[in-house]
Amino acid sequence: MNHTNTQEEANRKAKPVAPKVKELIERTKSVILATVDAEGTPNSSYAPFVQVDNTLYILVSFMAKHTKNLADGRKTSVMFIEDESATKQIYARERLTIEAATSQIERDSETWNTVVTKLKETHGKVVDVIAEMQDFILIALKPVKGSYVNGFGSAYFVDENLEILEHRNDVNHQSK
Repeated sequence: MNHTNTQEEANRKAKPVAPKVKELIERTKSVILATVDAEGTPNSSYAPFVQVDNTLYILVSFMAKHTKNLADGRKTSVMFIEDESATKQIYARERLTIEAATSQIERDSETWNTVVTKLKETHGKVVDVIAEMQDFILIALKPVKGSYVNGFGSAYFVDENLEILEHRNDVNHQSK
């Protein structure tokens, strides 16, 4: 039996695991950020977040490279991923990756006040301190589309509402 047949057989035997997108988000306190600058240079970082309705919010400092990229509305991706210590298989960590549209929230607006209050409830009193610092801005990350993986053969397309659209069913999944 050649490697291709063995891989195809393994793919057929892999059963999708029921998606738990919202549960992954609820278990996570920070998101991994991927941004690009004006020259197209990538930058990765992370930020604590809260979710209000279907939007993620982060309070970030202009001292970090990613903040300018976010404020300028450039392409952004965010990732939620299962903790390495909790995974049974490192190659199959549960994860959600979302392409997001970004916008800056005006300081002292109703949205600013609501989100900063929720950030404080979620992440503690440090939020009071950093929210007062003028180099910190509040960024909204509105999901556009994404993908969710929770095991081998268990990958899904996700819509802007973070709802499962369809099982990826081996799309672009090939072996040599």
